[in-house]
Amino acid sequence: QDSITDKSDTKAKKEGELTDSKKDLENIMIELEELANENADLHKACDFTLKNFDVRQQARDEEVEGLREAKAALSGAQLTLLQRSG
Repeated sequence: QDSITDKSDTKAKKEGELTDSKKDLENIMIELEELANENADLHKACDFTLKNFDVRQQARDEEVEGLREAKAALSGAQLTLLQRSG
């Protein structure tokens, strides 16, 4: 009789552990799916950045060159004004 009771208790504990393990597995699977989706989003963002890197770099180079030309033009204008007033 004690053996049956012990086995019933053990079975109940193991069924509880199984239920907990199934819940843990379900939560882990959900988390893995979320991580996979985030990974896909990051790949899209990286692919876009890499694809447009050369275009963006060229645009920045042109912008910097334009600023240098503007600075030179303004420096020349200031120099001209100083020469006229001096």
